[in-house]
Amino acid sequence: MSLRVGLFDSGLGGLTVLRHVHRCHPHSPTLYLGDTARVPYGQRSADDIRRIAAEVVHWLRLQGIGVLVMACNTSNALAFDVAVAEAGVPVVGLIDSVAATLGTDRIGVLATPATAASGAYRRAIHACWPAAVVSEVGCPAFVPLIEAGDLNHPDLRAAAKDYLKPLLQSDVEAIVLGCTHYPLLTPLLQELLPDGVQLIDPALAAVARLGPLLANLGDLPEGERQHEQPPLPGSLRRICVTGCARSFARAATRWLGEEPQVEQVELSEQLDLTRQSACGF
Repeated sequence: MSLRVGLFDSGLGGLTVLRHVHRCHPHSPTLYLGDTARVPYGQRSADDIRRIAAEVVHWLRLQGIGVLVMACNTSNALAFDVAVAEAGVPVVGLIDSVAATLGTDRIGVLATPATAASGAYRRAIHACWPAAVVSEVGCPAFVPLIEAGDLNHPDLRAAAKDYLKPLLQSDVEAIVLGCTHYPLLTPLLQELLPDGVQLIDPALAAVARLGPLLANLGDLPEGERQHEQPPLPGSLRRICVTGCARSFARAATRWLGEEPQVEQVELSEQLDLTRQSACGF
């Protein structure tokens, strides 16, 4: 198939973005790469993340994508310029996409430690809304607990309470879910938050930008394709991982509503695979 949209993340989280792409652009072929051999990105150094981003984006470019969506906030925060330089196609970021849509005065951000420490959300939001008060919180426990699969685990609830505390003390009006894993926590976070605090998924803003880019590639707008037979689930989708394909397929079922076909790939001969632990989702 002629690939259109490429996406990548360190693991399962980017599937929340892929799901939005499927819903809004069901006729556009997609390629998703989960770099599960090196998950999570959020506690790696900036230099490591930039090196990984260059390698991942180079591989995606070789597959012939037409537009790249950075379905990983950490890479977006620390290596957006690397992706733009390497991709050779338009690059859509989560952070700048959502920043332009915010209009509240007091904004909280839940993110990985690397994303929070980078200040990328604060800079992007202030570029659009200079008067906004932005509070960023790094959440190291979230990704490992989410990838473990038990969203009702007491440790996850306890971590959520701790991470929300400084945001509530700052009287935030909206909280940006600054990691693509975090939308799965929406029911838990809503339960812990007072009424009136809005949860914002940056993927929605990013996917909204795809329409004009896909049109430039020759795709008809989705509104003009209503007469076409809907594509079969998964028929226009390719999912690859750098770790264990079998474990990823099983884990991805909860995210996509069906067990996808997944293939394992190597990005380079020097890829520092940790296959012994990669199958332990």
